[in-house]
Amino acid sequence: MATVRKDAAAPAAREAAVTGKGPVPPGKTRSRTRRSTLPLTIGSGLLGLVFWVVLANIGIQGFPGPLEVAERAVTSIGDGTLLGDALASLRRVLTGFVLGVALAVPVGFLMGWYPVIRGLIEPWLQFFRMVPPLAIIPLAIVLMGIDETPKIFVIFLASFLSSVVSTFQGVVSVDSTLINAARVLGAKDRTVFTGVVVPASTPFILVGMRIGLGASWATVVAAELIAAQEGLGYRMQQAQLYYDLPTIFVQLIVIGLIGLIMDRALLLAERRLTNWQERR
Repeated sequence: MATVRKDAAAPAAREAAVTGKGPVPPGKTRSRTRRSTLPLTIGSGLLGLVFWVVLANIGIQGFPGPLEVAERAVTSIGDGTLLGDALASLRRVLTGFVLGVALAVPVGFLMGWYPVIRGLIEPWLQFFRMVPPLAIIPLAIVLMGIDETPKIFVIFLASFLSSVVSTFQGVVSVDSTLINAARVLGAKDRTVFTGVVVPASTPFILVGMRIGLGASWATVVAAELIAAQEGLGYRMQQAQLYYDLPTIFVQLIVIGLIGLIMDRALLLAERRLTNWQERR
């Protein structure tokens, strides 16, 4: 055990010898990394804004500039349509996404832990993964009507398929050495599962959730384009009929901003739950 501790401490000792300081805690390393990339992020945003202005001024017919889009956004916020549409889409996404993840995590664990369940479920899972959730929308509308149920169902399906595959992959990717070591020390299956498999699978689960979140937003917009009375996708369809490009841009930006905020929240949760994991 002394040898193991010595080897594990060697990188920290070498760093201290070179820099003349003690080892840097992982949290501070990640904080410095984020600060170092912040100027790049701001610069990238400004560059995108400049590119947008250029596109709006080189003669593309009807292409709105940032000021025109901002004015339309202010108008939409003032009459309440933007807030109502955003809340309607967000409600659908959150409902379908939470239901999909809540089912995907236990199913993925069962598939990864029990070969019999894997053999029963995996062929069907792979089959439905090859069918885009957007292709299910017409069938869902015919069978479930045009209310909220078909929209939430296709969002649920999109988030479920993304999350269940990641969870399953996380379970089967757990280092067998860790499992065998726990069993040698006398741990029962339940202890091995909760103490080794679940923590090791957490990064995979959270990545699957982030992918499922993106799929959920793509699906809800498509569902609202087909059958809805409110929502960001519905508003885009109405704007398309009148060639109202500023309104379309407003909806696109709102979708991107809400999705980005939700993704950053999941990324923050991932960092908090996987502090033990080494990062670059």
